[in-house]
Amino acid sequence: MTPVRRRYRKRNGTTSSDKRHELPNDAWLGEVTQMLREGKSYAIYVKGYSMRPFIEHTRDRVFLEKRDRYNVGDAVLAQIAPGHYVLHRIIEKQGDRLTLQGDGNVKGVELCREQDVSGVVTQYIRPNRIIAADDPRLVRRIWLWRKLRPIRRFLLFIYNAIR
Repeated sequence: MTPVRRRYRKRNGTTSSDKRHELPNDAWLGEVTQMLREGKSYAIYVKGYSMRPFIEHTRDRVFLEKRDRYNVGDAVLAQIAPGHYVLHRIIEKQGDRLTLQGDGNVKGVELCREQDVSGVVTQYIRPNRIIAADDPRLVRRIWLWRKLRPIRRFLLFIYNAIR
């Protein structure tokens, strides 16, 4: 059986079904972190389901930039252990200590320091549109999603069922 290859649109408008190459996170996110520290911006495809419903596995990309300060509600790329990176949202901040949790996670959090954060998501890049991270509608939906944390398990079950 041959693998199914999704078609995607190239910048020049043509479509291709070439297979996308994937690397292990620890192999290239260190390089991305270094580029962000040098002041460059970078867009990455997201792998994993922990940021559902706002970011979908391999469909969406995020545009990352380095900042000096991070706020509760920001989605950040952080190194939580040597070579282990996560793209999760800041749910609590105490001094330079951050508590992170994925939008699609019912329980379980990660802890890190502000200096472990590589960059913050400034844009969500979907196949047909780009959404700024500070878009008022998106900010309201994220705020509401955080408030619905006690019933998130049921909402995610429904979301996955209709997906």
